[in-house]
Amino acid sequence: MVRISYNKLWKMLIDKEMQKRDLQEAAGISSASIAKLGKSENITTDILIKICEALNCDLNDIMETKRD
Repeated sequence: MVRISYNKLWKMLIDKEMQKRDLQEAAGISSASIAKLGKSENITTDILIKICEALNCDLNDIMETKRD
């Protein structure tokens, strides 16, 4: 089974000394979206694009697929 991992996103936030709340405000996304990311749940591509725009990065910089 393949799943999405957002570990790269969390590492990037640490490197940028940002909290999840900072990301939420910078990207203009809801706390529910942040919670879904934290649980590696499905999230829309619109949300992912907003995050990438806020962090000035590409999708592959914040997520990856992993096989169980």
